[in-house]
Amino acid sequence: MTYLSAVLSTPTSTLPFRCRIDSHPSQPNLLFAPPRPKFNTTNIILPSSVAADSAKWRNMVSIFQGFLTGGRGNDVESLKVELYETIEPLERGAEATPEDQQRVDKIARKLEAMNSVKEPLNSDLLNGKWELLYTTSQSILQTQRPKFLRPNGKIYQAINTDTLRAQNIETWPFYNQATANLVPLNSRRVAVKFDFFKIASLIPIKSSGSGRGQLEITYLDEDLRISRGNRGNLFILKMVDPSYRVPL
Repeated sequence: MTYLSAVLSTPTSTLPFRCRIDSHPSQPNLLFAPPRPKFNTTNIILPSSVAADSAKWRNMVSIFQGFLTGGRGNDVESLKVELYETIEPLERGAEATPEDQQRVDKIARKLEAMNSVKEPLNSDLLNGKWELLYTTSQSILQTQRPKFLRPNGKIYQAINTDTLRAQNIETWPFYNQATANLVPLNSRRVAVKFDFFKIASLIPIKSSGSGRGQLEITYLDEDLRISRGNRGNLFILKMVDPSYRVPL
């Protein structure tokens, strides 16, 4: 079963798409306030000790500002490294214990809280082919089957926001595919309506219209995407080809 079809495998499946308070109420009334005296400060020469202290303070402020602006990015990158290292031995989630799943979910939620792309369905970062690295969906993992009957090869999902098309691609051993139309519900969530399935990449089958659902994109950057399905399943994907186009 493909990634998107797993997302849609429930009766009510769901996919993803954006008074100012016056903080200075006691500002002086400029109409009645007396004029302020003007001073010419252009030619004032500060004592050398004061000037040195002033320069030192400016440097400290500059360093502090750099820490504030760079810290968040560093945190995101370190969390991504931790996420990749955690899921790497889990065979796309098939070998994950409940404790492993909790740990992965915890890291994913930290990244979701720091997501800077607030409207992923309006972002070009979403376009292209993504490889599925990890999921909790048993419909995809098929851990109840013998290992040789599971989808052991790579699984991809492609999305193009300009045409609102999506495609799931399985590799070894089944090579199944599915294409779908996307219907934006908001800037993070989309509804998915499958139109064609392809068995072994050869036999096309038109969808009966029953394949529907929703998916929410909860984190997005240039190389990592996190999504959550209607059953609470977690999907973690990495970008492999931003130029890929889904067939119309």
